[in-house]
Amino acid sequence: MHRRTFARTTLAGIGGLVVGTPRWVRQAQPVTCNGPRLLKRLRTLATFGRNDRGGISRVAYSDADLAARHWARQRMTDAGLDVHIDLAGNLVGRRIGTDDTLPPLTLGSHIDSVPEGGNFDGQVGSMGAIEVAHTLHERGIPTRHPLEVLIFQNEEGGKTGSRALIGEVEPAELDIVTASGYTIRDGIARLGGDPTRLADAVRLPPSGGPPTIAGFLELHIEQGAVLDTDGIAIGVVEGIVGIKRWNVTVTGMANHAGTTPMDRRHDALLSAGRFIDAVNRVVREHTGSQVATVGRIDAEPGAPNVIPGRVRMSLEIRDLSMDTVDAVFDDIRVAAVAIGASTGTRYAFERFYVSHEAPTAEAFRRAIEAAADRLRLSHRRMPSGAGHDAQSMARLGPVGMVFVPSVLGISHAAAEFTKPGDVVNGANVLLNALVAIDRT
Repeated sequence: MHRRTFARTTLAGIGGLVVGTPRWVRQAQPVTCNGPRLLKRLRTLATFGRNDRGGISRVAYSDADLAARHWARQRMTDAGLDVHIDLAGNLVGRRIGTDDTLPPLTLGSHIDSVPEGGNFDGQVGSMGAIEVAHTLHERGIPTRHPLEVLIFQNEEGGKTGSRALIGEVEPAELDIVTASGYTIRDGIARLGGDPTRLADAVRLPPSGGPPTIAGFLELHIEQGAVLDTDGIAIGVVEGIVGIKRWNVTVTGMANHAGTTPMDRRHDALLSAGRFIDAVNRVVREHTGSQVATVGRIDAEPGAPNVIPGRVRMSLEIRDLSMDTVDAVFDDIRVAAVAIGASTGTRYAFERFYVSHEAPTAEAFRRAIEAAADRLRLSHRRMPSGAGHDAQSMARLGPVGMVFVPSVLGISHAAAEFTKPGDVVNGANVLLNALVAIDRT
């Protein structure tokens, strides 16, 4: 977008009707956020856990995470929100609506990072959500629905905060030691939640009951290169992929590396290497956009003069359809059996993580597209290959996601970057989509 056009859009908004846009969207007058305030808050947030490489190490439950959340809570209060910490340790800011009998419209993201992470993943959505609330507050713009801004905890470690709201945090997960050195149980307590009462944090509607939220919107960086490469301002997310992960154990026989002939070995690491290649081959044989990854591997006993007798590794498969995930896994398991037979090794699979696919609501997609059109921003529908808190919130009600470009598609690294104009564009789309959805 040209600077002059961007300035006009940021300062005044764009009027006019969009052909094919529903009447209720056309009637909404566009409003814009305070871009400089949003960008200043992002810069300040980047100081919590800053490292020497220009990124952050603000992993969940760390001192830097606690300090950042304390600061974010004050910004939520500044935005006119009534803020509390829920039982799962999430920050929740609420603004009353003109009809408080309606379920709330919710929006937000996370501010924890991966180790050695960047300054935009989650943070753009969190600060964008607070800015939307602040703009509504200072301009005296009412909403029919109550408004909730949520800053979820431990998104990078498995979406713990949002999954707690749908009852998917298993008791065994609470004993997992996170990158901060704290268990999830102790981390929730550090944030002000109560790990002994997670069942009371669940917001799922009763069987057959209405949704407990009117909807959830999340602004996020793409974390891929599609928008940046193709010069598209806004990504309209069609759905978030489902994810399944397994621990894979390959058992062979440890033996002397010098005295055991090559044809008499049961080399678990050799078998694992062939397995990794088979994963790549199998996933490519299926039509579609599914992906599979072996991201972690550990060989035992790990000595240069010993044939590895056991290998532990991870397997992750992602797709918009869980049926496709299962089909790919079945074929990978068949390949593993064949590899084991040829190498004299055995395979065992233990599934340890499931995150279900989450299609976005068509009405929300159209509201996001209409907002982008009103602001003269190009847009494209696309899937999300990464998991997000919106994935959990989709169990509570309809969801929508707004993507903004990531320069060169870099994410989870210090070089992660989204241009300031794109950040503000995303917040403006989020604001106008929210206002339009509220009026339905």
